[in-house]
Amino acid sequence: MTEAEQDKAPDLSALEQEGEIAADYVEGLLDIADIDGDIDMDVEGDRAVVSVVGVKSSELVGPGGEVLEALQELTRLAVHRQTGERSRLMLDVAGYRERRRAELTKLGTEVAHQVKEKGEPKALQPMTPFERKIVHDAVAAAGLRSESEGEEPQRYVVILPA
Repeated sequence: MTEAEQDKAPDLSALEQEGEIAADYVEGLLDIADIDGDIDMDVEGDRAVVSVVGVKSSELVGPGGEVLEALQELTRLAVHRQTGERSRLMLDVAGYRERRRAELTKLGTEVAHQVKEKGEPKALQPMTPFERKIVHDAVAAAGLRSESEGEEPQRYVVILPA
């Protein structure tokens, strides 16, 4: 591995530390809210991933994942407060993000095929950055281009013909 590659490679111990800080923070929130759930930690690529599993209700996800997004931001702030570094940590509850990833990949692929057939751009509903990234990846895999337009929180993906 070259020195430049080492500089770009994620620091595994730092990501594991982020995961541990985040897991402790989320566990504290679960205790305060008297919600039963187990915490799993992992590192995927260049980010720590903390998952709450075994949760029976969807109150930690909320409509459209709004509560989950808020919890993720709070958790990232808790990590930042302890490490002084910006965190790209991903928080998942009861497999919501994986299910959403599958839905959005399917949507991106289907709309890309529609755009190929009609030759006209198609705008999707506003999405979070996580959701837009999944759609962009699916569109690229289908051989088309996409762009994000608008301002947060109303930022959306436009799929463009070839």
